[in-house]
Amino acid sequence: MAWDFETDPEFQAKLDWMDTFVRDKVEPLIHLGFHPYDVKNPKRNALVRPLQDEVKAKGLWACHLGPELGGKGYGQVKLGLMNEILGRSAFAPTVFGCQAPDTGNAEIIAHYGTEEQKARYLKPLLNNEIVSAFSMTEPQGGSDPLLFTCSAVEDGDDWVINGEKWFSTNAKWSEFLIVMAVTDPDGHPYQRMSMFIVPTDAPGVEIVRNVAVYGQPEGSEGYVRYTDVRVPKDHLLGERGGAFVISQTRLGGGRVHHAMRTVGACKRALDLMCRRAVSRKTRDGVIADKQAVQMQIADSYIELEQFRLFALKTAWMIDKHQDYKLVRKDIAGIKALMPRVYKDIAGRALHIHGSLGVSPEMPFAAQVIGAFVMGIADGPTEVHKVTVARQHLRAYRDVEDPIFPDYSIPNLKAAALEKYGDAADIVRELAESVGAD
Repeated sequence: MAWDFETDPEFQAKLDWMDTFVRDKVEPLIHLGFHPYDVKNPKRNALVRPLQDEVKAKGLWACHLGPELGGKGYGQVKLGLMNEILGRSAFAPTVFGCQAPDTGNAEIIAHYGTEEQKARYLKPLLNNEIVSAFSMTEPQGGSDPLLFTCSAVEDGDDWVINGEKWFSTNAKWSEFLIVMAVTDPDGHPYQRMSMFIVPTDAPGVEIVRNVAVYGQPEGSEGYVRYTDVRVPKDHLLGERGGAFVISQTRLGGGRVHHAMRTVGACKRALDLMCRRAVSRKTRDGVIADKQAVQMQIADSYIELEQFRLFALKTAWMIDKHQDYKLVRKDIAGIKALMPRVYKDIAGRALHIHGSLGVSPEMPFAAQVIGAFVMGIADGPTEVHKVTVARQHLRAYRDVEDPIFPDYSIPNLKAAALEKYGDAADIVRELAESVGAD
């Protein structure tokens, strides 16, 4: 029986180095006034590039990639433990070469791109020389592809794209966008759409405005309009009608990484909460001695540990089965649980910090908003809960001979008597099972 919660010493040493490196050299970057994705900012590059070189020297750059792309081929458990550390800092994923959405975009280009597409877009993306955006959701359709109207139509040697996309993260810094567009409106619901690589400077690509998540100093969520945008046919990514399959490839492991980064962010909030509790004095001691504060810290610790184990168990299942479909229920489960745990822990930390907690000098207000973003991005929480329920109910629907097919009281009683004998026998068996007379 294999059941182990320990990390092998060699990999634990890497995690220990990451922990110190992120705390001492990466976390302070957030206070310097530049954005992790602004790769054309010389001040940003002067500080970030040397740190990236240190990560590369340690062999920890872009570890989410397979060996064929220069990665380590780590499984999801190891990647999860790494992302738990990276979740403490907005800059850490960029410093380690695993920042979203570039990681997901690189993954699908690696899986589905042509050699020409890989040479032009994948290599500089992996080196963090350029930034990309994933242009999927739409103003009127959210993330439901069956409501999408952005279209791509063949015209000679080109595809012509028309439509609007909403919240295309990092569009303002991007060199290219991966656009999901309707190519076969009358096709099967999951084969209506295709994906295209579109250079951001292509004629007809217009960033209408950059929308900010509330509290951000600047908007990074692009509202993008495509008007008669022409791209050559070789800019189709994967097969025609394959957008749904490609997008699912992009999301599976990424949700585990996102969950573990959230664990890291929650740990940071809990750490700050505890530091505040033992240092904030009242007239009769510190607030850590107050039972109400202790309840909040206890609830936060318990919820965090439950969520962490759920996420790592899901990562372990992916490593074991090597098939995301077999772990679909658990992947949806951690995605549904993540916003609530994050919001609750960050909210308690904010409350315990008092007036300081609601200020931008502490991360909690941004974390609470971030928790609500998590409940919307990559599909709303309700959709993931439906997935969990449907997947879980399959085991019950597939039972050919259920014990109690009809749940009315008379039928329950009749079925019980038929299956187990009369009531006296049932009582006698129960009594014997507990050692009673």
